[in-house]
Amino acid sequence: MNNKKEISERKLLGVAGMGWMFDAMDVGMLSFIIAALKLEWDLTPGQMGWIGSINSIGMAVGALVFGLMADRIGRKHVFIITLLLFTVGSGASAFTSTLSVFLVLRFFVGAGLGGELPVASTLVSESVPVEKRGRIVVLLESFWAGGWLIAAVISYFVIPRYGWQAALLISALPAIYALFLRIGLPDSPRFSAIKEEKKISALQSMKKLWSKEYSRQTAMLWIVWFCVVFSYYGMFLWLPSVMVMKGFSLIKSFEYVLIMTLAQLPGYFTAAWCIERFGRKFVLVVYLTGTAVSAYLFGSAETTAMLMTAGILLSFFNLGAWGGLYAYTPEQYPTIIRGTGTGMAASFGRIGGVLGPLLVGYLVAQNISISTIFTCFCISVLIGACTVLFLGTETKSKELL
Repeated sequence: MNNKKEISERKLLGVAGMGWMFDAMDVGMLSFIIAALKLEWDLTPGQMGWIGSINSIGMAVGALVFGLMADRIGRKHVFIITLLLFTVGSGASAFTSTLSVFLVLRFFVGAGLGGELPVASTLVSESVPVEKRGRIVVLLESFWAGGWLIAAVISYFVIPRYGWQAALLISALPAIYALFLRIGLPDSPRFSAIKEEKKISALQSMKKLWSKEYSRQTAMLWIVWFCVVFSYYGMFLWLPSVMVMKGFSLIKSFEYVLIMTLAQLPGYFTAAWCIERFGRKFVLVVYLTGTAVSAYLFGSAETTAMLMTAGILLSFFNLGAWGGLYAYTPEQYPTIIRGTGTGMAASFGRIGGVLGPLLVGYLVAQNISISTIFTCFCISVLIGACTVLFLGTETKSKELL
């Protein structure tokens, strides 16, 4: 491969990855902001759950709408639109003083975020060589860990001293970067090669997903996405608050979550190494199983050392699994329905993202133990792992159609 092409791949990964990182900053800070708003606005567990869930409702709508749009107007344009939408919503939410207005703006933030993630992974999947595709998409997903890490640092140093509003304003900075994307980002060569007459309508795309040819992979993806998103948002949006419930101060809980967040990076990098050697199914099944075991251990931990160890393992395995899922999903469909297929799988998964935080809020209000709550997430992730194992097909080295 010539140097020019390598530079092009690195630039694409950097451009898409930075957008991914900014999104992660917003979602990561939200978990800390929920904990801060509980104190400032005297929120009930149910209201805290709704902040996370309204974000996921927006993500479900965004993934569906923008996934369909990506197959009509292109990956690049949708990527820029969604990034701007979530950025403006995030910045505006810093000026709210009521929960209702905050929830409305979080819906729009979620819509931008939900549309951006599957479209970005589709764009990268279609733009890199088959032998590097899995690794590069997982590396794209690794920018999420960088965003979470920045979010944890900002939340630890900024929120206690300057307030949650300052943290949200910092997360709005990607608006400037989005303008750069418009100039420097090429669209997917596979999408650009599709003749206008070969494109199909949104309704035809959705029907094709459930045709005999693609129904098995669609069912598999929807189940896995639901299980993974349900458990991820249920666990990670509540992580700082759970630490407080376990007896730690707000500052100490932020500090511990920051340490746990560091484990996301080796989780991604090991998954990126394994995915081209052992395949997508191997990475998903192994890392999801590791996530399930870690969730159970975290919920039942009774000492600080056990809590930290389980939390670190939870971050390591869960985010590695996310990388595998984003690499695996676009590979299930041909180019004409890839945006729709990836977007709808993510959209269905976001239903789990709505239910997860609400379930935690409800169970906490009913005085259900943290160990029982995390056991529910353990079971959910195991269902996802079994679904990939029995319904999934390996797509390593598969040429995209």
